[in-house]
Amino acid sequence: MRKTLLAANWKMNKTAAEAISWLNDFYGMAAEKAAEKDLVEVAVCAPFTALYALYQERQRLGAVMGLGAQNIFWQEKGAFTGEISAAMLQEFQTKYVICGHSERRVLLQESSEMVSRKCGAAVNAGMTPIICVGESISVRRGGLLRQWLEAQLYESLSFWDNQQEIVVAYEPVWAIGTKQAATTADAQEACGYIRQILRERAGDIADDIRILYGGGVTPENISGLLICDDVDGALVGGSSLDAAAFDKIVMAAVE
Repeated sequence: MRKTLLAANWKMNKTAAEAISWLNDFYGMAAEKAAEKDLVEVAVCAPFTALYALYQERQRLGAVMGLGAQNIFWQEKGAFTGEISAAMLQEFQTKYVICGHSERRVLLQESSEMVSRKCGAAVNAGMTPIICVGESISVRRGGLLRQWLEAQLYESLSFWDNQQEIVVAYEPVWAIGTKQAATTADAQEACGYIRQILRERAGDIADDIRILYGGGVTPENISGLLICDDVDGALVGGSSLDAAAFDKIVMAAVE
């Protein structure tokens, strides 16, 4: 049984003080109580500058929310200005690392080879990568969805020996930041393809891998997305910035 994972991706939003305020708001809501009862897993992938503040405040409150980073570098240390290492993230008990988000693939030209190296650094440090894949609208309209996902997955998973825990997030590029989420049918089609591709690669292990949907997730559409057989949660962007909205998303998953 795959436990639902709802991961907030704050992107380049929230100062450390704002992150603490968000966590205090969220801690008093029903979603935190649901997470305490182990009904759903909740994680927040925050900016690096907010991770330490969240780590400390989470300990003070006794919150069960997991912490995630939005990026990682594959080297342990060295002259890599602006990058962050696995050891730096481990210091804050970081559990998840987003690797290969479409915004980084498109804006910063990250290749799937780079994504695989980053994932390798995460798993070697005991963290779980959330590996993002997804297509542009032209790929979808051209009928190349499966081929695109297969290429991205195989290249991004070159580090993987079918043993380490991974999470895959399907994020249609055309739905990110546009308030135009994929339909239930769109999400199931793509996540079903991903499950098939993983099964071809790793056999029955694919049935244990959680596949998230990301892109325009809201309190209004999350229930429809989660009824899909191959959607095991969501990577939530804009709606996660408001604690009350994210609470509604988590509670919809519980219900």
